[in-house]
Amino acid sequence: MKSSYPAVRLCRRVVFIRGLVLGMLLAPGCLMAAEAEREGEQVYAAACAACHDAGILQAPRLGQKQDWIEREKQGFEVLLKHALKGFKNMPAKGGNPTIKDPEIKNAVIYMLVAAGFESYAPQTQKQPSQAKAASAEAAPSKPATKATISQANQFNRLMQPPAQWNRAPADDGFHDPASPGTLLLQEPRVAFEALSKSRSGNRVDWVRALQGNEIRPRHEVSSDAAQPVVMDLNIVREVKGSMPDVVYPHKQHTEWLDCSNCHPAIFIPQKGANQISMASILLGQKCGVCHGKVAFPVSECRRCHSKMKPAATTQPETGN
Repeated sequence: MKSSYPAVRLCRRVVFIRGLVLGMLLAPGCLMAAEAEREGEQVYAAACAACHDAGILQAPRLGQKQDWIEREKQGFEVLLKHALKGFKNMPAKGGNPTIKDPEIKNAVIYMLVAAGFESYAPQTQKQPSQAKAASAEAAPSKPATKATISQANQFNRLMQPPAQWNRAPADDGFHDPASPGTLLLQEPRVAFEALSKSRSGNRVDWVRALQGNEIRPRHEVSSDAAQPVVMDLNIVREVKGSMPDVVYPHKQHTEWLDCSNCHPAIFIPQKGANQISMASILLGQKCGVCHGKVAFPVSECRRCHSKMKPAATTQPETGN
């Protein structure tokens, strides 16, 4: 009996958790929220704005009709198919397969109407203001809400238009805007001013800042003298086509992170054991666990695809 007690206790915990989850799912408010279909503007903000606000990777910009004219000529069904299945640089459903097909349709309609094609607007849909869309970068950001806080670690959050870079703590979606302490924090724009610059993410080259002693990360909470275990090893992954091969530098990563951050939960430390693709990264897996969330976004292709393939050599023809 004594040996079976932990199993009984664990069983009770599982039953309790199942009951708690089941009760949440059956609550009228939760059930209604799960079944509600989001409007186009909501879906756009959650899954599309990261690229379409700033035109990342040639994405047609919101409210810019010249970006949409040729695309609209293909017909709505073609545009919807591209949004659902993916097309060129755009992943299927903006990289979030959990979004419902009708919601993707709403988002496509929202973007077309914002570009000036008002014939697509349903009678009940609120038409977005073209002037508002065109001046989105200059407009002050809205205060953070529970919705933005819950999406703080969503993929591609670092692919933002200039007006969204390094926002004040009270408006960044991480900090509680109602807390008096939030207003006492230094704004990132000021804090990062002296650090090495980058073209993406939060516009700081953290590797150069570390190498130049501009910052001194603490590797243990209890000790300021603790040093990281740095592994100076490059992993080269060959890719098909003309794109340069990927170089993964362990040194730059282990200067920040312990090995246990990646192994074995994300990457199995064995040659050939990891299937990595841009599709999985765009879904927030493998490299996408960090890049696009807390590390530079995947729009910086050459930072990973950095090893050029050897030039093709041709054998001279020989006569008989």
